[in-house]
Amino acid sequence: MAGMDGFGVQLQRGDGEAVEVFTAIADITNLSGPGLSRETLDVTSHGSPDGWMEFLGGLKDPGEVSADINYQPAVHDTLVADFDDTAPRNYKIVFPDTGATTWSFPAIITGFEPEAPYDDKAAASLTFKVSGKPVIS
Repeated sequence: MAGMDGFGVQLQRGDGEAVEVFTAIADITNLSGPGLSRETLDVTSHGSPDGWMEFLGGLKDPGEVSADINYQPAVHDTLVADFDDTAPRNYKIVFPDTGATTWSFPAIITGFEPEAPYDDKAAASLTFKVSGKPVIS
């Protein structure tokens, strides 16, 4: 297979209840992340073979998720409320592949930037800082 069409991907928001229900965030136009990264630990010593530096894997950073939306205040007000909350909320990305692959993660909204140009649609850019290990299923 040469690739997958990204059309139909969803970013879903959990309701925080004991039996959590996820609802798609409306009108997403672009989605990226989480941008996983890992620190490295330099374990080079005077005895490192042939003078090459040596490394071990260190702590992992789950990164961020970015989303652009067609902004509608009445529809997206819950996201502004999430921005005010200091506790992570559960989100998931559902891919439009045959098996409906999901990435589930708790995150904090760290950026909410609406724009309303006079000659284009109202839009907003959202940034989510993922907290902990994303679960891929």
